[in-house]
Amino acid sequence: MPSFWQGRNVLITGCTGFVGSWLAESLNEGGSKVHGLIRRQANPSTRNIDHLIADGKIELHRGDLNDTGSMVNVMKEIKPDVIFHLAAQSFVPHSFFSPVDTFQTNVMGTTNVLEAVKIVDKGIKVHFAGSSEEYGLVVTDDAHYERMLDRYKVILPAPGLDEHGKVIPEIPIKETNPLRTVGTSPYGCSKRMAENICRTYASCYDMKVYVTRAFNHTGPRRGREFVSSRITEQVAEGIKKGKKEIVLGNLESVRDFTDVRDVVRGYMSTVEKGVAGDVYNLCSGRAVSIKELMEMAVSIAKEDFGLKHDMRYVADEKLLRPTDLPILIGDYSKANKELGWKPEIGLEKTIKDMIEYYCDRV
Repeated sequence: MPSFWQGRNVLITGCTGFVGSWLAESLNEGGSKVHGLIRRQANPSTRNIDHLIADGKIELHRGDLNDTGSMVNVMKEIKPDVIFHLAAQSFVPHSFFSPVDTFQTNVMGTTNVLEAVKIVDKGIKVHFAGSSEEYGLVVTDDAHYERMLDRYKVILPAPGLDEHGKVIPEIPIKETNPLRTVGTSPYGCSKRMAENICRTYASCYDMKVYVTRAFNHTGPRRGREFVSSRITEQVAEGIKKGKKEIVLGNLESVRDFTDVRDVVRGYMSTVEKGVAGDVYNLCSGRAVSIKELMEMAVSIAKEDFGLKHDMRYVADEKLLRPTDLPILIGDYSKANKELGWKPEIGLEKTIKDMIEYYCDRV
């Protein structure tokens, strides 16, 4: 709804990141004045938004998510109508090695943003970018439940049972699904805690805080450490340099991939039409294994980019996680019904755009 965004002052934390750059573009198209937060005493990479900086389409401000006073000063200077809080330690494998950093950034950083809003102006609309990783272990059937009990010993809350005592499948995942610590990561746990804080500020302080849980989203500019980028960059190297191997971790994980441009529309739609304190899944509802994603990328490379040879999978144990959620498939019916949102860009189009992006860079 361009009329909603026309003339609005909007602050994006995490503006230099993958999603932040696409969001800044969409807000500009809607007529908003876009401000971005970058860390004080740091030299952040701005390559994702250099084109916006050059055209004067984003104004950068230095601040520190770990300092409430810093955030208060930034908000007093900008006087934002809307804040999109995207800044986070978002790489799941890193969270296993640096849980303290992950919790500090994702939990306390979010708390400081909300506290600053409470101090400056409780009328500011705040969007919090949650994650499907918050769902943790999702139980699919009796056999799966037994395997997970054998592995983790305790699963709380336990899955629901039907009248015959059989596990009620939790796929596709609705917003009402349990959020289980078992089977998740420090990252998923941190986002769940941050979301609880957001909903606390919405209910206890009557603040306008809107929450989404986006499932895996990808597209051009996605960080090289993420699996979709690992695949498409290596396929691009196959096209341009003759590479014949794709080095990855676990191929069996099943994920729900959505194009970043659709997710950005979902963020904006949630602020426009959502209910403060509620939560909305943003996803495709399509199940794709990492193996299928790899095979899709190679097929697209052959058909559209002239790749002449096959590329084979090579396992790298360093890319395996201590725990890896076996399946994450979302249900976006609530967002469709209440926000009018649905994914519009197919995964094949997304992967093709990513291969093209990396072909220009390898």
